[in-house]
Amino acid sequence: MTKIASFLSSTSVLLCLSLPQDAVAQQITGTPGSPAATTTIEGSQLPSEPPKFGGVINETAKDSKPYWPPSVVPPKGAPNVLLIMTDDQGYGVSGTFGGVIPTPSMDRIADTGLRYTQFHSTALCSPTRAALITGRNHHSVGFGVIGEMSTGYPGYDSVIGPESATIGTILRDNGYATSWFGKNHNTPTYLYSAAGPFDQWPVGMGFEYFYGFMGGETDQWTPYLFRNTTQVFPWVGKPGYNLITDMADDAINYMNSLNAAAPDKPFFVYYVPGGTHSPHQPKKEWIDKFKGKFDMGWEKLREQIFANQKRIVRARGGGICRLRSLYRL
Repeated sequence: MTKIASFLSSTSVLLCLSLPQDAVAQQITGTPGSPAATTTIEGSQLPSEPPKFGGVINETAKDSKPYWPPSVVPPKGAPNVLLIMTDDQGYGVSGTFGGVIPTPSMDRIADTGLRYTQFHSTALCSPTRAALITGRNHHSVGFGVIGEMSTGYPGYDSVIGPESATIGTILRDNGYATSWFGKNHNTPTYLYSAAGPFDQWPVGMGFEYFYGFMGGETDQWTPYLFRNTTQVFPWVGKPGYNLITDMADDAINYMNSLNAAAPDKPFFVYYVPGGTHSPHQPKKEWIDKFKGKFDMGWEKLREQIFANQKRIVRARGGGICRLRSLYRL
């Protein structure tokens, strides 16, 4: 994650989930009816109504006029969005929020924006992810429990229905390039098949590109890995392969390719590494780097993290009441 955060912080990436108020008005570019014409959409209905044919159809081609529907694009100035979610990590793990794990690239991003102190977690994997990508209560999108324990009853069947659009679908239909890297724990287990159907896979839920693994966990050396809907085996012939590094490289390559092909098209990247979930399989250099860093034990580590958090809050002119409630065990 350090690798991708470093890459992103050197570009014009913004961690943002809203657009400026003046971007609501429809914006049209190019000559209407030409293949190059673009338009923004009002956005209250997805998918939006198809545009009316604006050409002329007569008995002969010379008396007719073609008309291409405009491509849907986001409003000018729409931000790139990077959404990172990590497994099994408490609020105070990363250095950005007072932890002892250095995250300098994330620090630089946070220092230019806001640090939020509240995040609703269901305390389970699939449900929290389903709530995050849909903006709905996890029971209303079929994930009252993790996918492997689904029961086939409403609220517990591990199926996100078509009436519950993901953030991928919403942004894709508004002209964003959407992608998902890493863990996918929101596809029903009985649909883990190269034969499909794929409507409950990332590519069927609004994410145009997927590079990641299926299920709650995977071996980081030989992962159960897919590119879109095709299983891939990138570790073959590569001693020392590790999914975390590979995933960052693939995300960076994807964004570089997108920037080369369509530099004005904003992206939404859902980046969900599984490295902090079991099995814990970091490379040796990372094990060596943190050897002895936690020998003080949990209680002393907790005191150190809390002191770091108070220092961060004071530096930004805030109080510590919220932090105290977060650390009430």
